[in-house]
Amino acid sequence: MYGGMWKIPVPDIRRTDLLVVMGANPHASQGSLLACPDVMGEIEGIRARGGRVVVIDPRRTGTADRADEWLPIVPGTDAALLLAVAHVLFAEGLVDLGTLAGRVDGVEAVGALAADWPPERVAAVTGIDADRTRALARDLAATERAVVYGRIGLCNQEFGTLASWLVDVVNILTGHFDVAGGAMFPRPAAWPVTDLPMPGLEGGVPSFARWRTRVRGAPEVLGHVPVSCLAEEIATPGPGQIRALLTVAGNPVLSTPGGDRLDAALAGLDCMISVDNYLNETTRHAHVVQPGLSPLEQAHHDDLLWLFAVGSAARYSPPVFPPTDGRPHEWEILIRLAGACLGMPADEVDVTGIDDGFFDVMASTQGLDGPTLRARYDAGGPERLLDLTLRTGPFGDRYGEVPGGLTLDKVKAEPHGIHLGPMVPRLDEVVTTPGGRVVLAPLYITADVPRLANRLDRPGDGLVLVNRRHLQSNNSWMHNVAVLVKGRNRCTLHIHPDDARRCGVADGGLAAVASTAGRVEVPVEVTDAIAPGVVSLPHGWGHDRPGARLAVAREHAGINSNVLSPGDFVDVISGNAAVNGIPVTVAPAG
Repeated sequence: MYGGMWKIPVPDIRRTDLLVVMGANPHASQGSLLACPDVMGEIEGIRARGGRVVVIDPRRTGTADRADEWLPIVPGTDAALLLAVAHVLFAEGLVDLGTLAGRVDGVEAVGALAADWPPERVAAVTGIDADRTRALARDLAATERAVVYGRIGLCNQEFGTLASWLVDVVNILTGHFDVAGGAMFPRPAAWPVTDLPMPGLEGGVPSFARWRTRVRGAPEVLGHVPVSCLAEEIATPGPGQIRALLTVAGNPVLSTPGGDRLDAALAGLDCMISVDNYLNETTRHAHVVQPGLSPLEQAHHDDLLWLFAVGSAARYSPPVFPPTDGRPHEWEILIRLAGACLGMPADEVDVTGIDDGFFDVMASTQGLDGPTLRARYDAGGPERLLDLTLRTGPFGDRYGEVPGGLTLDKVKAEPHGIHLGPMVPRLDEVVTTPGGRVVLAPLYITADVPRLANRLDRPGDGLVLVNRRHLQSNNSWMHNVAVLVKGRNRCTLHIHPDDARRCGVADGGLAAVASTAGRVEVPVEVTDAIAPGVVSLPHGWGHDRPGARLAVAREHAGINSNVLSPGDFVDVISGNAAVNGIPVTVAPAG
């Protein structure tokens, strides 16, 4: 749509008057692909100034509890709902591109697609009444400052690409794109490496399926294939079999679909190296574990979250404690490992030379001479790169060309950071498609609509499983921190009272949950905070593997919900795993 994988707009929640949240729960995540202090306070602020917040989700999340309205939706049908919203916009003459008029291609193509998707066609499948869908479309069109925000619940499902694409489509069709209060592109003070041209997107034109995986034949998308392919690529003999693996601060045994199968496969590797501070369920298989420094032993200036921040700012945090024993920094470890992967003995890798070369390349992308700039620095490493990206960023001094501009020294001099203003319209500088216009109806994406149409005619799945997060346990490593796992058990099966009665399970009892991929037994929590026909398990648990040294987590082991994730249940055109909307059965354990 815009010419780059990382060109992702975020909702300007500080200035909007209607926020529609789909498949996101900032109450637990604090904002996913949305960086904003006190997100829930900002959501309450929308309501306080007379605005409205609508949450569309199979679960009545903590965010939904603080909203004006909760619309429970059948998992995996968000794209159908959004196409129905687009239908109403076209059918009732409500399409208004606003400031994007004349800068968007494909509006007519979207209108032709949406013509076949009236709200009445999708109501029975989505679980949302046709009249409510029409009212939602009219509200979005009539509200001057409104935005639709979709996240992980939309991405990690069988129509994740269509749903994510249609969030942007609806924002564009209602004139709520690249304007205050709508969806806008953040402006980080230090430009990230993701701003550079991406292989496979030369000239903004995507080229996918350039190669396929050896075992399953899954197509490459932007250089990636489904992580669920990893276990089979390790375990299946033959030319091209994966025999070595490097992991960095990860735990895919618990965090990826079919993690139990990956767990079994890892034991057969010839070489596994992990850069990690934990001996967890994954790194217990490693032949070498290289610990990085503690977060308190290294400086920090975030490179990722500013890509999704509702305001521009810069903040540097110095180390609290100096590293002891001369241990190397992670960037040094990774350079040595990269050299080792190329056949060099790790202790002979020229870390300084590789670091200098990377700096020179980064400088050249900004039209600057790296060797000349390097002469101005006493040392290399990440801080030299950070100074370069700050100085050549939107607020930088360009090494003296812009008097008063930003430098790392100026950021360091402000311990609480430097605020650089809210998001501003910047579509023209962001879009790098061949014609410099937004591609509203990419053929690669719109060709998937017939698959969604087939979903409407599919018999009901009975019960389907969705994931969930909790504020104190977003990821598996948090389970080894005692203060974060104290209190009641959070690794439970959420099930609606009607479904609990039908399945014969009771609150506090033990249920057997099964899919085509596996089976787990888990305590039951009966609640009306989940839609009928939907059950929910949290991710990141299952700390009962021998050899892992996670004493606190072991006391609160829980179950690995990814045992239930079929490896071939994916969003076809992205390859992304579908961990929401998995058909399951529930019965009393035993």
